[in-house]
Amino acid sequence: MAEIVLHCAPPSNTSLIDHRTRRLLACLSAGGSLPCRVVYISTSGVYGNCGGALIPETRPTHPESDRAARRVAAEQQLRSWSKHSKAALCILRAPGIYAADRLPLARLAARTPAPIAEQDNYSNHIHAQDLATALCLASFRGRGGRSFNVNDDSKLKMAEWFDLVADAFDQPKPPRMPLTQLREALNPIQWSFIRESRRLDNRRVKKELGLRLAYRTPIDLLKEIQATISSKVDDVHAPTEQ
Repeated sequence: MAEIVLHCAPPSNTSLIDHRTRRLLACLSAGGSLPCRVVYISTSGVYGNCGGALIPETRPTHPESDRAARRVAAEQQLRSWSKHSKAALCILRAPGIYAADRLPLARLAARTPAPIAEQDNYSNHIHAQDLATALCLASFRGRGGRSFNVNDDSKLKMAEWFDLVADAFDQPKPPRMPLTQLREALNPIQWSFIRESRRLDNRRVKKELGLRLAYRTPIDLLKEIQATISSKVDDVHAPTEQ
């Protein structure tokens, strides 16, 4: 049996109970020996809509979507199992994950609308590399029973983020709509992201796990991509030696 288990599988969409986590815990319990630690990647959606407030890990969970409710159910299963098995549990609550290949370009191409400025809500982000680093750090440094907000230092609003990506890739910015119209225009998952507003406090993950962000904000990545594009353009137009 492995000493450390990294649980990154998302729940299935079949019910509000995370059956994948339930089956995993059953397999672990049936093994010859139990792991000493389990690290689970959950979601910041477990907090629900917080009206833009700054949210520490001590904030009670209040899921407002089926997707987030399944994550809360998984957290509860893991906490109960950890208590009885004596295995240390660390929960990483991750927001929207971005990387060079994880940007909302398809959304921009589809002209999916975004909120008008007066109704735009805060979103939270973490680069895939920084989330992976936090996962490794939690495997060895995390205290049992702790949850961690794993987000970067940005305080962007949702439509503001889409506009930044559009500018970086020379694409049209998304059309803006009031929330009353957006609810009808978006699918349930898109709507759940748009309607919830919170700012995650990431001080615990920095202090206790020692996370040093490689990408402090998504703007760092966009600048990196733009520099790469500019370099390739310069190479194409560079004079060749005769």
